[in-house]
Amino acid sequence: MRARIDEIVYDCHDPARLVRFWAALLGGEPVDRSPDWSYVDPPGPLRIAFQRVPEGRAGKNRLHVDLVAGDVDAAADEAVTLGAVRLGPPVADDYGRFQVLADPEGNEFCFVPSGHAESE
Repeated sequence: MRARIDEIVYDCHDPARLVRFWAALLGGEPVDRSPDWSYVDPPGPLRIAFQRVPEGRAGKNRLHVDLVAGDVDAAADEAVTLGAVRLGPPVADDYGRFQVLADPEGNEFCFVPSGHAESE
């Protein structure tokens, strides 16, 4: 038997706030199922959910999301206006440029150029 990914769940302190950030960034309507659980179904195959936990983040993310953007700089600018924080300058390597950011609770994500995944 093979499993499939149904949703990605972020542990957080404020699910309602975080779901609104990600819904504004990716599209979809934020849904607050309870004070402890919110989710958004952005265009694409995955639901992104947010679950309240009492503890804070202990260190660097062990998993992050890469988001494809036609214009990495413009996407990063928009994310910052929504509450994200840039984590350093854009990074350039043999495959192009990407920008690392953190959402309002510090969860890291990257904007990568179109075609980035095909180059890897």
